[in-house]
Amino acid sequence: MKYTKAEARKRRHFRVRNKITGTPEKPRLNVFKSNTYFYAQIIDDKNGKTLVASSSLKMGLKNGANIEAAKAVAKDLAEKAKTKKIVDVVFDRGGYLFHGRVKAFAEVAKENGIKF
Repeated sequence: MKYTKAEARKRRHFRVRNKITGTPEKPRLNVFKSNTYFYAQIIDDKNGKTLVASSSLKMGLKNGANIEAAKAVAKDLAEKAKTKKIVDVVFDRGGYLFHGRVKAFAEVAKENGIKF
C-alpha cells in the first residue's frame, strides 16, 4: 500500500512517540514544519502541558519556512526555556528526517544551552 508523504510522516511520528515521552524533569521538544512556518514547543506529557512554545508565525518572520527561520525559532525557544530553567529535553523530530530545517534547529538549540 502506497502512502502519501504526509501519511508516511504521521506513521513515523507515531512510532517515535511510542518510544519517547516528556516528563517534568526532562520534557519533550517537538518540532513541526509546514510549507509556510516552523513551529517548536517543549511539552510535559505527564501533565499534558506545553511549557514553552515558539514559531516563525508568532515571530513575524517574512519567510518563516526556511533554515534561517528555523534557527531564529531555536534561539527564541532556547531563551524562553532558560527563563523557565529547562535545560534537558528529549528531542522529537516529529517524523521528519534529521536534515535541513530540523537539523539546523537542533544545532542552534544545542548552541544556546538546550541539551538532548
